[in-house]
Amino acid sequence: MSSASLNAIRVHPRDNIAVAVKNLSKGDALALQSAPAKNEGLSTSEVFVSEDINSGHKIALCDIKQGAYILKFGQIIGEAKQHICAGEHVHVHNISMPVAQVDSDIRIVPSDSDKISTENNDRHFLGFHRSNGDVGTRNYIGILTSVNCSASVAKMIAAHFTDERLKPYKNVDGVVAFTHRGGCGMAAKDSEGLENLQRTLAGYAEHPNFSNILMLGLGCEVNQIQPWMKKFNYKSSDTFKWMTIQDQGGTRATLDRGIKAIEAMLEDANSCVRKPAPLSHLTLALQCGGSDGYSGITANPALGAASDLLVKAGATVVLSETPEIYGAEHLLLNRVSNKETADKLIARLNWWKAHAVKHDIELNNNPSPGNQKGGLTTILEKSLGAVAKAGTTPLNGFYHYAEKITNKGFVFMDAPGFDPCSVTGEIASGANLVCFTTGRGSVFGAKPAPSIKLASNSTLFNNMQDDMDINCGKILDGEVDVQQMGEEIFNFIIDVASGKPTKSEEWGFGDNEFIPWQLGAML
Repeated sequence: MSSASLNAIRVHPRDNIAVAVKNLSKGDALALQSAPAKNEGLSTSEVFVSEDINSGHKIALCDIKQGAYILKFGQIIGEAKQHICAGEHVHVHNISMPVAQVDSDIRIVPSDSDKISTENNDRHFLGFHRSNGDVGTRNYIGILTSVNCSASVAKMIAAHFTDERLKPYKNVDGVVAFTHRGGCGMAAKDSEGLENLQRTLAGYAEHPNFSNILMLGLGCEVNQIQPWMKKFNYKSSDTFKWMTIQDQGGTRATLDRGIKAIEAMLEDANSCVRKPAPLSHLTLALQCGGSDGYSGITANPALGAASDLLVKAGATVVLSETPEIYGAEHLLLNRVSNKETADKLIARLNWWKAHAVKHDIELNNNPSPGNQKGGLTTILEKSLGAVAKAGTTPLNGFYHYAEKITNKGFVFMDAPGFDPCSVTGEIASGANLVCFTTGRGSVFGAKPAPSIKLASNSTLFNNMQDDMDINCGKILDGEVDVQQMGEEIFNFIIDVASGKPTKSEEWGFGDNEFIPWQLGAML
């Protein structure tokens, strides 16, 4: 059957639902990508749509009894609230979260991610080599703020360095201020929120995409710069300088001193040039934006195929957004390379469950309204697609938010599902690139790491060509398969790592998406 005749796509022979490829009207017949076995005596090729159904939404392939599981990708995404007839729309009105969850058995699998694959060991990217052996994909000067009270002055210093003033420094990607809402009004000891902030700042301070750092504080905040420096073993140097507004004598004096400090860094930063580096120096943050019914069929598994290629070449890929793996954690626990990683993941999932109860919320508060409009119904459905981004290689490590990643291969970092907050943590952990899948559209950027945005369908890609980098909708259109799309993403990642600008970089996005995870009470 040609792709043009498809009305629905079936992704697993166990499924009792299919996903509409286009808007369907009452009375339309289903033409599926593959003909599955008969369900309860009814062949899905004989199913007619009983109501109007939007593209990306789900259609029952057979009669589904009340209380029966709804299966997508061969996995449970919910159970029927009521009897659902073949051809009916399957969504929030007739699906609920299942009472019985899937199993969470741990299966240890061997990992060979420390070995560079022979098929890609001749590949390299052009990066900025740092004195500690790390390699960056970009070359920024960063202004970090210890507290929100120094945010405005930090932005003023960065604003001085316009494109015109930076024109003589061709190898410098920019001067960027990273501001946030925290740093004070929190407990000084045993504060998870303060720990998150301090780890995040430390991760950015040593990130390979920065050549030089200026740290700016007010002077009286809880998050004092000098104790922070001692904690993370930082010392003043040509590449790391710090000051407080109170010590400098106010805004004007700090502006003058800060601008002079950055000017002194520019020549050093500009002396950095791109040189070949093995792909093992790449760390890719995997991220989901607003999703649709196609995300788990196109963009996410295609990114998973690219992730496998990167891991086989010795690189690291980082999955995050812990609430968005809820219900699909068994797929990760079935591929851990060591029990310690499994134990840490399970413990953190239990923390999230308690966290949700404490704040009187449900972990099923996602999909968001936009995700639901795109065809996603429960968090289980979104989670199955989200896990697909990580490919098929063993899970080699678990890390807390903004904790420095030391393992190669596929790893997991704990974070909320809020994209800027999650990516901030992944970058602090060491990610020097971001891949961001979306079925709804996004204008996301994340300096200092370039963000590659993958559209799940061609309609979105064509509608937002100024913002989308790659069209994974070509899978639905029948132009490529998932593996071929993964290879295209893999090659694009290498190009971007070598300096090719992403769409978000062309717009200059990424200054405002620095959002450390803030936990605990404000005092």
